[in-house]
Amino acid sequence: MTVKHSNEVEAKNVAAGKDTTIQVLISSQEGPNFALRKFSMLPGGGMPRHTNTVEHEQYVLRGHARIGIGEEIYEVKQGNVVFIPEGVPHFYENIGDEPFEFLCIIPNKEDKITVIDETKC
Repeated sequence: MTVKHSNEVEAKNVAAGKDTTIQVLISSQEGPNFALRKFSMLPGGGMPRHTNTVEHEQYVLRGHARIGIGEEIYEVKQGNVVFIPEGVPHFYENIGDEPFEFLCIIPNKEDKITVIDETKC
């Protein structure tokens, strides 16, 4: 069993992202079935259109962003929940004046990430 404060978890830059960090709050070594991550994007930051081989369940903590999922584009803010099926192209753009932060839960499976359009973020 693990109990810690999120401030104790190192924030690392997302390689393909712009002004985006990730904290792995509960890793695959800690949780047997799922990992819990927290993403933070500075104003103007984001992640390019990409695919993952695992699904994402997300909860927006703060901020305002545009998220593309497949052919649809959504504007999300605090309290919104987002589901992204495995293999579906998606991107994120922080369109607000404050950091955009969300929790992301993924299954503990191998996750291959493929960037489709580096200009979209």
